[in-house]
Amino acid sequence: MTLRHKITVHHRQEGRTIVLEVPDGEEILRYFESKGETLPFSCRNGCCTTCAVRILKGEMDPTSGIGLSSQMCDRGYGLLCVAKAYGPLEVETQDEDEVYEMQFGKQFREIKSKKGNPFDM
Repeated sequence: MTLRHKITVHHRQEGRTIVLEVPDGEEILRYFESKGETLPFSCRNGCCTTCAVRILKGEMDPTSGIGLSSQMCDRGYGLLCVAKAYGPLEVETQDEDEVYEMQFGKQFREIKSKKGNPFDM
């Protein structure tokens, strides 16, 4: 008998909650898709922030992706596209722009203040 884990995703953009029993070690995003559930993603490689989620309960392995800084992972964020089911997990999808701003906002504000920057209009 295959061990399964209850994975709960609060899909903010669609205002709904999806709960599935995902086999141990299975990629969460791919499993949800195989059951007809569409979740936000873009690259599937852990490089962007489209699939970023805030972890409400449980743990997610942050080492599989480079799209989030270690500081963001420490703050309880993860990337659903590279997450695997290793235990019960409850997450909430995020707005990509919010996550991008939290992670890179300071750097972009510093760049904007430099003379000749194309973003400085």
